[in-house]
Amino acid sequence: MSKTEIAQSLRMQAGACNALGSPFSGGLLERAAVDVEADGPAAQLMSPWIDADVRAQMYDAAPLRLLGALHDLVLSGDEPALAAAYPRPDHSADPTEAWAAARPALIRWRDRLAAFMSHEPQTNEVRRSACLAPGFLTIAKATRLPIRAFEIAASAGLNLSWDRYAYRFGETPWGVADSPVQIDTVWEGPRPAVDAPIEVIERAACDRRPGDLSDPVQRRRLLAYVWPDQFERLARIKGAIDLARRLGIDVEEADAVDWAWRAKPRAGAVTVLYHSVFWIYMPPESQAALAQTIASLGASASPEAPFAWLRMEAPPDNLAAMELRLTLWPGGEEQLLADTHPHGAWVKWKG
Repeated sequence: MSKTEIAQSLRMQAGACNALGSPFSGGLLERAAVDVEADGPAAQLMSPWIDADVRAQMYDAAPLRLLGALHDLVLSGDEPALAAAYPRPDHSADPTEAWAAARPALIRWRDRLAAFMSHEPQTNEVRRSACLAPGFLTIAKATRLPIRAFEIAASAGLNLSWDRYAYRFGETPWGVADSPVQIDTVWEGPRPAVDAPIEVIERAACDRRPGDLSDPVQRRRLLAYVWPDQFERLARIKGAIDLARRLGIDVEEADAVDWAWRAKPRAGAVTVLYHSVFWIYMPPESQAALAQTIASLGASASPEAPFAWLRMEAPPDNLAAMELRLTLWPGGEEQLLADTHPHGAWVKWKG
């Protein structure tokens, strides 16, 4: 492997950022790729991936780690020159100028940036609830039972409050109308089952490294992984963080494979194990172990104690796409409910 492959992964992620509505992030990564090829400071920060091929770097979200580290530095206020070159609602930034300010910052703050990049992103994109909530509505319509919601790889748990947000699925409203978190999405296809009865009687979540919302540094880390020119996303996650803190949302520190057994079916409710944009970050052996656990939980379900596996994940052959899938036991029938935008901006509902 070589710096050439690191530059290639940076350019691939730049293309994804451009396609997903963040030209500033795309522009930064394109310039980072040139810097890597020139053996500049970006090459040093990306050196942990020097032996990884492009696919492994993308699975590891290495380019996103670089973007997040720079944004975290901006949000901290410790690098005013870089912050001045970043986008603001009243200031459209030029990626060339921003990279000129970023390059010396990569040298000055190398150890700090490397530490930030040492573990995987935890984006906790709140708008993914616009994809997950219709899945829960589908489950509620099918079972007519209260819901026990168990989220794995939940980061700080912002999508654990999916039933406490206000939504607009195209022209169809649903949720808590006066919620501080207002989520809209472009909707294609039949409307979701917004008339289904929703009652969440239990909710819990785990993550290998849960975000502590009482810690301002960890709150900033969540914000850092939101692309800086997407102000609506930033406002939404700030509202979700404030709500989660008021509600006392707690995420347990645990491995998903071990913790998933918490979601054992119980009579009188439908137990839902769910996750979003998590599966691709697991090694194959962990994927196999978790799939076996889920199959065992499903096999223990009954009509009085159904079990559902709801997930928003990329199909194995296309990491740029997202699908919402539901498997419901007893029976174990799998449904492709929707194709979705990775950040929840649109949903193509199949139902």
